[in-house]
Amino acid sequence: MVDVAIYLAAGCSGCELSLLDLGDRLADLNFRVIWASPTLGDGKYGRIPEVDIAFVEGGVRLDEQERIVRELRRKSDVLVAFGICAACGGVPGLANLHSKDEILEGVFRKGTTTDNPESIIPQKTVFVDGKYELTLPEFYENVRAVDQIVEVDCYIGGCPPTPGQIEDAVSRIIGGEVGWITTARAVCESCPYELGDGMEGAGRFTKIVSGECFLKKGILCFGPATQGDCGASCPKVNTPCRGCGGPLPAVSDYGAKIVDMLSLLLDEKGVEELGSNYHTIAKLIYLYSMASATIPGRVRKYHVREIE
Repeated sequence: MVDVAIYLAAGCSGCELSLLDLGDRLADLNFRVIWASPTLGDGKYGRIPEVDIAFVEGGVRLDEQERIVRELRRKSDVLVAFGICAACGGVPGLANLHSKDEILEGVFRKGTTTDNPESIIPQKTVFVDGKYELTLPEFYENVRAVDQIVEVDCYIGGCPPTPGQIEDAVSRIIGGEVGWITTARAVCESCPYELGDGMEGAGRFTKIVSGECFLKKGILCFGPATQGDCGASCPKVNTPCRGCGGPLPAVSDYGAKIVDMLSLLLDEKGVEELGSNYHTIAKLIYLYSMASATIPGRVRKYHVREIE
């Protein structure tokens, strides 16, 4: 029996719920969860046990999350970045295109549903009723992928990974496999629609394209550059791939790979349409991988200049 810990950092708990979707098949995985927090259990941080495998869902945004991830690394034989947020930063990583002050201002003062008449921004330490000191976790300037904090042994992509993908990945991890746990097949290899040699422009996804390749019809789909362990589940229901599976092996910067892909498929007219139809394309091509981009600072400067 393999002892497992499961921790939710800066994620949404979707990966954990996908694990629970295995249902009765969980009993076949030959592991027992002896520590989980906060979604699946009430594990006390001071009592993290030694485990064989630690699964971390979500990136790292708070000092508390960093402390727990480091503790799990120290107490586990194998540490798994579980899902695309842990592996590459995920959608929360898009916050790296904005400063910490911009985010706090937008959420606590300028939000359309914000009710904050005293215009209070959360502070790390506050006194409640003038006598009780309350300390909140520090909110870092950027979201980081787990391997930007500690060494990671295994990666599982997906937002969330499918139950079948998790079942296969857990078996392979227990069997000693390391690195990205993937079939290494692109989404296009599981997609029923045939990719052509080029794109008919670069339009937005505003119409149903039933029974045809999105790229052929001039709609951005990232299937050629994305791990297809999902079985092309989005294209099969007429939704373009947006890259939650993560980069294919040997690709270090997913967004750069998408740019490379588009440069091969678009003609001059298509490039012009890309610029006119997508004013913040950095948020699209790095939708799930901004935190792990090799050029995050440059992307951020470009984006800020663009919205000024």
